[in-house]
Amino acid sequence: MLTLSFATWDHDRTMPLHDGRVAIDGVTLESHVLPTSKLFPLAVQEARFDITEMSVSSYILQIARGEAAYTAVPVFPSRAFRHSGFFTRRGAGISTLAEFAGRRIGVPEYQMTAALWMRGILQDEHGVSVEDIHWRTGALDAGVRRERLALALPDGMVVEPIAEGETLQELLLAGEIDGLLAPKPPQAFLDGHPDIMRVLPDFEAAEIAYHRATGFFPIMHVLGIRKTLSEAHPWLPAALQAAGVSARDMAVARLREIWLGNSNRLSLPWLNASMERTLEVMGEDFWSYGVRRNRAELDAICRYSVEQYLAPHRVAPEDLFHESVLDT
Repeated sequence: MLTLSFATWDHDRTMPLHDGRVAIDGVTLESHVLPTSKLFPLAVQEARFDITEMSVSSYILQIARGEAAYTAVPVFPSRAFRHSGFFTRRGAGISTLAEFAGRRIGVPEYQMTAALWMRGILQDEHGVSVEDIHWRTGALDAGVRRERLALALPDGMVVEPIAEGETLQELLLAGEIDGLLAPKPPQAFLDGHPDIMRVLPDFEAAEIAYHRATGFFPIMHVLGIRKTLSEAHPWLPAALQAAGVSARDMAVARLREIWLGNSNRLSLPWLNASMERTLEVMGEDFWSYGVRRNRAELDAICRYSVEQYLAPHRVAPEDLFHESVLDT
């Protein structure tokens, strides 16, 4: 029996592995539940855990550079539509995403997966390339944020860190930048500040239209196994994949049970509407795992990484995953 450290955030799709409701055959897990803001730097800079949740963008970058300490399985703990994350300042003259071209735009990390997807949307749907924008990077609304891996960007492309003690939110309100790619709403927006606004107020409609056009539900994170472990125990990736699927199925079954129950056990007034709309738009397999089911989407992520000057060469989706799980 192997004893392995296992680290993810507290997703309902991974918690059954942490609390023992789902087991990995032949493995005892030492559980570590950490927010991804702490976990991802540990994954790429230290490879601290045997099995870990990883940022897709940073993982592709490490694979392309030949620096990856992990090999992934196509279990996707985090997926998220991103049209809700485009923000601007009232009076900045931005009312469409195409008007981000030629502007100063803030993003917490240039390499973060949310930004990779959002810049892909700007390019594919609105013709705005990464070279068209003066990028500022740093903390969104509090704390400090730095790139977790060094970047190698072409001459003439501007990705400029903000000063220590500054936040992107403050710079936006001061008129020093014109917009944000935000993984979550800035605190001033949540507090009702009148000068921070979404570029796409009806983001849900935009995300539904995007899904119907592309079939994508943007993959943010994967699970990785330390390469030395997968080499020593070639059965381990498939065992982790099977356990990840079981944990996901348990989470979705629980959500369905709550949705169809009669006492609304989640503190969400419109859970029924959300579930019915999700199933109507995306079908029963709305949180899909596996390479074949998600290959077009994975290929788009790999394309974005090259187009946005992160990966030095294009990686194939199959290069991201252990060979034993490509057909699962």
